[in-house]
Amino acid sequence: MSLSIVVPCYNEEEAIPVFYDAITLVMNNLLSENKINSYEVIFVDDGSKDKTLEVLRSLREKDNHIKYCSFSRNFGKEAALLCGLKESTGSYVVTMDVDLQDPPSLIPEMFQVVTEQGFDCAGTRRVTRKGEPPIRSMFAKMFYKLMRAFTDIEVVDGARDFRLMTRNMVDSIIGMPERSRFSKGIFPWVGFKTKWFEYENIERSVGKTKWSFWSLFLYSLDGITAFSTKPLVLASILGILSLFIAFCMVIFIIVRKLVFGDPTAGWPSLVCIILTVGGIQLFCTGVLGQYLAKIYTEVKQRPHYIIREKTDD
Repeated sequence: MSLSIVVPCYNEEEAIPVFYDAITLVMNNLLSENKINSYEVIFVDDGSKDKTLEVLRSLREKDNHIKYCSFSRNFGKEAALLCGLKESTGSYVVTMDVDLQDPPSLIPEMFQVVTEQGFDCAGTRRVTRKGEPPIRSMFAKMFYKLMRAFTDIEVVDGARDFRLMTRNMVDSIIGMPERSRFSKGIFPWVGFKTKWFEYENIERSVGKTKWSFWSLFLYSLDGITAFSTKPLVLASILGILSLFIAFCMVIFIIVRKLVFGDPTAGWPSLVCIILTVGGIQLFCTGVLGQYLAKIYTEVKQRPHYIIREKTDD
């Protein structure tokens, strides 16, 4: 049995050597115990601007287990994950981050569960968010609630991209050709029997996260619109509700004028109504725009990524 480790990287020159030492120790233990026959660690350099590629080249020179792909520019983590999965050759594949927030020490236990207990995937989830800003943790929890409410897939709260999968499951993921990819939705969408491992949040070994609050917000919007059309239904409901309220207000004004002879209220109330209705219209237009943008992206059929350099070169 062979094992592939897929590791996306973006400006991680400091983290890669630390990760390499940790993952090599775990893999050597699996080899010595005859759990696996071979392994490969595939680093995907997502257009880094630091010395990430130089570090990967030097690791490759001293260790043939190391492979790498380097993009022509930054295409995003989703593209890097897809590239790593396509380049992997192992019977089983692990996807994980390079910052050691995904503990390599869990891999042997995950591997045992998949190979001996009949599971297709061993997934991981954080049960705490210790060390994260409170506002970020709050919005993360809200995101998972929205995903469960708006989609028909089961997105586990705190789920990580750190998981071990069979080749069958990996091939199913690769077979999904969409350009706007959202792995946290793709993994549960393809199905397969999954065993979950829980652990407390682990802070990065070195460096800082590359995900800003704004980028995470946009990523969450992509996730919801990629796996659900319910936002379109919500927009329609808001439009109908707005129309009903407007109709009721017109009836109220006419009755008040005919029965009580009161003059129509002044411009402040009119401005509030216009702003409310205008806001609903803009919201609905924005929801529609999200889906049109995804259609536009899919129709162009551009590649998910462009590789500038890889190990075989």
